Amino acid sequence: MIDKNPPGRRLVHRRAIDVQVFAHHDGLLWDLDATLEDTKTREFELATGPRSAGQPIHSMLLRLTIDTEFNVVDASARTLAAPYPGYCEDYGEAYRSLIGLNLLRGFTHAVKQRLHGVLACTHITELTRVLPTAAIQAFAGEVIRPQASDEQQPFQLDRCHALRLDGPAVMRYYPRWAKPPAQANSSPATQTQPQFEST
Repeated sequence: MIDKNPPGRRLVHRRAIDVQVFAHHDGLLWDLDATLEDTKTREFELATGPRSAGQPIHSMLLRLTIDTEFNVVDASARTLAAPYPGYCEDYGEAYRSLIGLNLLRGFTHAVKQRLHGVLACTHITELTRVLPTAAIQAFAGEVIRPQASDEQQPFQLDRCHALRLDGPAVMRYYPRWAKPPAQANSSPATQTQPQFEST
């Protein structure tokens, strides 16, 4: 167990990542608003001047609009605070290159191809990594029905270690979809892997 407040240490830096998901009135489109903020607990000297304790060094927003099939139909980014004002936000329309991608099919690989290195902002691009699973969580009970039906396997099954089809959780809560346990000597590499391709 991790001790949340072990003795003999002090907080130096905080990175806060937050994702909020909004449904459009028509229920067909959804906005994923992801923010990142870096702060320090003391004054910090940058090439562009000092930042006081608690003043954001980075503060960024990435918004992807998706449909109910996880397709990206719009994308935009905004930099509110950065170490090099006037330069850090000079990525233009780079994030519009995400339009047309699907969050569950090759998304992370496509992001690396389109926004690597000097093509975009490192920190805004980092936010893309949390969006596929955030979208799934937002859709649960709204777009995706966790219980599905006798004919359709629930969306969440076989997408993580806890809900692998040969595991005890599926046997207990979703017996209709349970498979016989894997052989005892199977290596972790042969275990069921997540089905969506976000990497």
